[in-house]
Amino acid sequence: MGFFNQLFNLDKFDAASSQQPASINAPSEMGLDAQTVELVLAEIDVDAAIDSHENWKEQLQSVLDGQPSYLLPINVACHDNYCALGKWLHGAGSQRFAHYPAFSALTSRHRDFHIEAAKVLTYAQGGDMEKARETLGGSYRLASSQIVLLLKELKRSLRH
Repeated sequence: MGFFNQLFNLDKFDAASSQQPASINAPSEMGLDAQTVELVLAEIDVDAAIDSHENWKEQLQSVLDGQPSYLLPINVACHDNYCALGKWLHGAGSQRFAHYPAFSALTSRHRDFHIEAAKVLTYAQGGDMEKARETLGGSYRLASSQIVLLLKELKRSLRH
């Protein structure tokens, strides 16, 4: 069973009867009915959120290479509630899933992602390219990988 399944406590079952909980047989591992799954998938395009957050690395790298393409200002990049994923996490997603530990983990990692992206920009704009590259290859890369992993697992959990 997947990460979200474990964090949503759907991996527990009665060992004596070897019966999985009824929610496992629902349209999603998260125990959501088909209508709710479709509603969630209409609210947030998980693939677009993954692509958007993966594209940040290229944009940040272009800044470090001295060939910046358009990139949000630091005072915008640092906010985790401005992008489509952040709006969903702080809006409809929070209303539906705030009580789940996995949702809190996703929200926290998303916040970390934006903080680390802003750090890279801050270091670069301040002329500390070594620290910017170190952050991009370290804490930013970790935060980015975690977001992508959590989003892929969310999508998989919704689809199963």
